[in-house]
Amino acid sequence: MCRSKKSTDVIRPRSSNSKGPSFSPSSQKPKTSKSSSSLSQPSSSTSISNNSVLSSGYFDKNSSYYNSFSTQASKNLSSIRDSLPENPHIYDFSDICSATNNFRSNRFSSSSASSSWLCNLQGKQVVIFQRKMRRPIELADLVHKLSVICRSHHSSLIKLLGVSLSGNYVYLVYEYVHGVNLRDCLRNPKNPSFTVLSSWISRMQIAADIASGLDYIHHCSGLETSFTHNHIKITSIIVAEGSLMAKICHFGTAELCGEVTKDEESSKTLGRSKSKVMKIEGTRGYMAPELQFTGLVTQKCDVYAFGVVILELLSGKEALKFLVDEESGGYQRVSVIDTAREAAAGGIAGVRTWIDRRLKDSFPVDVAEKMVLVALECVEEDPKKRPDMDKVAGQVSKLYLDSKNWADNIGLPTDISVSIAPRDSCLEFDVLYSKLFGI
Repeated sequence: MCRSKKSTDVIRPRSSNSKGPSFSPSSQKPKTSKSSSSLSQPSSSTSISNNSVLSSGYFDKNSSYYNSFSTQASKNLSSIRDSLPENPHIYDFSDICSATNNFRSNRFSSSSASSSWLCNLQGKQVVIFQRKMRRPIELADLVHKLSVICRSHHSSLIKLLGVSLSGNYVYLVYEYVHGVNLRDCLRNPKNPSFTVLSSWISRMQIAADIASGLDYIHHCSGLETSFTHNHIKITSIIVAEGSLMAKICHFGTAELCGEVTKDEESSKTLGRSKSKVMKIEGTRGYMAPELQFTGLVTQKCDVYAFGVVILELLSGKEALKFLVDEESGGYQRVSVIDTAREAAAGGIAGVRTWIDRRLKDSFPVDVAEKMVLVALECVEEDPKKRPDMDKVAGQVSKLYLDSKNWADNIGLPTDISVSIAPRDSCLEFDVLYSKLFGI
């Protein structure tokens, strides 16, 4: 099965009338107990009917026995899926304090919007993100969203394990994935001429992973709901060590931090936010024009940011930078979107010169041109002209297959495995296919 397909392992939520635990962020105080509460308790046992066990052999698919068995097997699989443990946690704040040494441990990362710590929580290596609540969330809405997000399973998403609330802050606990972010893979300032993503196939694999993961977030296949990410950027993509699979960080942050409201999710017309105080958070170069104007977060904003990430992946250039104009003494704005549009206007020749030179012209130019056009469609100024992620994921998946066929035809390796490790403050990589390129 092709990796670029939507390799999801979805667990459908069971219908239940039971209510989640009562939880109020303003009233929570640190506790001495080290236990955490769970929104739903796992079933104590799982029973499987004897009819689901087959002895080896052949039988007619048109027979009544086959049809009866197929129906029974489907029912059994459904019952097993419904009985699987569902353990989204609301952690005690005292657990968060203990894991981070009362937030005195060295920070894993820090920005104007959040801080994070790499630590051990209840026997697991996790990353804890601290973010401010943008808007108050109803308890029932918080419980529902947390339950659905924690039950989501996709190979291109970093899993949310649970949350904790204290005052105006929410603490999101994610699993830790060994690897580096996509920006460091593409642009290492201490060794700019080298990148671990030195083959076209590796970059198309990254693109397919991101597209599939974002499509899952928007449509949550099998979970009968949809979400908005609102934090898609090149540093929010982790490239896993060894497999070079791309994984999207911060899934669920927008919903659980109150960045997306029901009114915004259902809004179909653009207009300024009704809030008297409108604070817009985002990263320069990835914010859709309508987000800067209205402050409303939509899935089309995710599509725009995805297009920018793909253009960075193809060109190796930054999304947005300012260069000193020696003549005027001012600054010149250079956008990867603008340079990509100029390249696309020049046809195949323009695209060929625009693609990252470190690929050494070893890529299918026709596929590269189509990928650039897909990305440019995602960054259209008018959000109505941008495609939905299900369409984009299908296009990228097809182009990934075309790239694999191209690589097979010329004899290039398509199975890539690397080791990522710091050495002399630089990222060094041992690439298994080094003999082919003479590295």
